[in-house]
Amino acid sequence: MKHLYFLLPTSAVTPIRSFRRMPAIRHEHCEQCYAIRCQAPPRLSIGCVVIRCPNDCGASLHACKGDEHRLLCPNETVPCLNAGYGCPLSMPRHRRARHLEVCPASVVSCSQEWNRWPVPDNDPSFYRNVSEQSERHLDVALALRDQELLFKSIKMKNVFPELTMTDPEDLDVGVTNLASGGCAQNGCAEVMEEEANDMTSDTLDTERLSKYSSWERIFTKEMNGCEQTGKNEAKKAASGRKIEPPRESSSRENGASGLAPWQDGVLERLGKEANIGEYNMYLVHNGAMLINFGQLAACTPRERDFVYGSLEPIEVQSVRSFNIPSSYRAKRCHLKDPSREVKVAHKSVDTVDLDVSEEDLPKSDEVSATLLCCLEKEFKGHLISESTGLDGLYVNVGTQTYDFVSAPFPAQASLADVIVGKPRRLYVDTESESVTRRHNKSSSAFSHTCGLFFRRDEYPSHFRNVHSDIQAGLGGWFLQRCPLAYLGCTFAQTRFQPGGQPAEVKYHHGVDKLVVRPDVPWELFEGIKASHHPDYLSQLPLEILQQVAGYLDTFTLSQLSQVSRPMREVCATLLQTRGMVSLKWEKKTYSHGGSSWKSRKKVWEFSSSFCPVERWRFSDSPSMADHLQRCSFYERERRTEPVSLSGLREVSREARH
Repeated sequence: MKHLYFLLPTSAVTPIRSFRRMPAIRHEHCEQCYAIRCQAPPRLSIGCVVIRCPNDCGASLHACKGDEHRLLCPNETVPCLNAGYGCPLSMPRHRRARHLEVCPASVVSCSQEWNRWPVPDNDPSFYRNVSEQSERHLDVALALRDQELLFKSIKMKNVFPELTMTDPEDLDVGVTNLASGGCAQNGCAEVMEEEANDMTSDTLDTERLSKYSSWERIFTKEMNGCEQTGKNEAKKAASGRKIEPPRESSSRENGASGLAPWQDGVLERLGKEANIGEYNMYLVHNGAMLINFGQLAACTPRERDFVYGSLEPIEVQSVRSFNIPSSYRAKRCHLKDPSREVKVAHKSVDTVDLDVSEEDLPKSDEVSATLLCCLEKEFKGHLISESTGLDGLYVNVGTQTYDFVSAPFPAQASLADVIVGKPRRLYVDTESESVTRRHNKSSSAFSHTCGLFFRRDEYPSHFRNVHSDIQAGLGGWFLQRCPLAYLGCTFAQTRFQPGGQPAEVKYHHGVDKLVVRPDVPWELFEGIKASHHPDYLSQLPLEILQQVAGYLDTFTLSQLSQVSRPMREVCATLLQTRGMVSLKWEKKTYSHGGSSWKSRKKVWEFSSSFCPVERWRFSDSPSMADHLQRCSFYERERRTEPVSLSGLREVSREARH
């Protein structure tokens, strides 16, 4: 941004150090005057003198325009653009853009994502052996971290609802909904209860008879009421009185009147009062009676055969995720007479068909079965043996039998809660992938996000060193494993280390992050261990401690601040230049039931970023060939017997001919 400076003689302008001393009066002459040598008389009602900017920006203007100039002056001291997010610094206006690069409130969240799939069944030896190691390498440590987050995110009620205990809160909500429901819902609940009792019948004929009897009992009282209404209307017509339209009886208010198959307009009333499920259920059980009484045509003409009442946009992700529209009505081909239904039998749907007792059945592993079901949903779009609906009436019910030791699971239990107390084992792959075309990452349980927060000037080095250099190279470039790892060998070595001072990349289990630890000789710690006063560092002057702390990275500063109070005070002096600030939000609930989020305080902290690594160099680790010479999984097979080559006999026969 270029600024225009005016060089004026001393007699032309009057220097004023502060605009606040001038009265806030706007003059008609000054609003349209832009002359730097204005000779207008300085009267209160006409104009004012021309002055220079007290911030030495080079601008000259009438004194009454001082307040406007302060809003644009590049040298005016203003707060940071992120003052509302916690930044306490103030600076000249022309420095705010450059300040955003190092602003403590300009915090960036890392959005790097990667996928980590479960362990394949054909390679169990390596993952079993590597889980028993006390010192874990980078790939195993990161895999265990992602596995812990994965197990916490998987809820058992979403995978095995039939093996999960019912939540008492859900029962209370269900009872409340049933009590607050309409008359039609109460009637439907009674019918559903009757149908549930009918399902216990021994034969199909008994089941049909009980269903017919239940519906017959429901409409018996209504039929008697209709007959009495007809007699009353006949008497009124014979006596010559004015025939009034029949009023609906009080039983109509209880949900039993006006819904008999022989009453006119029953389908129109049912479509307004009942929901789609009840409407379709009514047609299934009373289709034959509706046709006999003329309420429903036996064969609907083509011009009147309309299935959907209205078009509704529905996002179809897969065939099994398709939902029936709320305006759906049953097709005529599905409204069959229940008495002519074909008898069906269920075969091989339970473990009873295996002729094996329940005690002899093998127990399933909770982790393996859960991950298998989650994989099925990722790749196929549905769970194993998931129930699918053909239309609004028929549903294909699918079941999958599992027998777990810890079943039934609590209502809110996750997979991490189920395996508490069991030996820790690695169930996910040590190699991760950042790009995949096999599933939708936005809704995947096996997708992981970094999600760490950094200052804007720290984010480029974090992404380059952690994700591009280290994490992307753990498959054989940055970390090299034995070629016989598929047989169970757990040997691995790091091939690179930061250039310059000797250091190595380690995984910090306390904070679950990657750090760079310098190689410090152990001879330097011998004197400190033998002394009774090891804290010599805290005895140094504050200025020296601040100078030393200025050379540390932010992760080391966060750890140093937890050593002692003096070290915490030293690190606190570097928060504005090296730390980051964020707002802590809390939810406030009011007496009327509403809620809102309020910013209660500012939180200052150091990020987990280590010192930027500009270049890497090869470490002094030996060659992998040296390990193969003594690897216990490297078994040589010596053969001394001669082996005939393929095609050798054919060549000898051709030579003879």
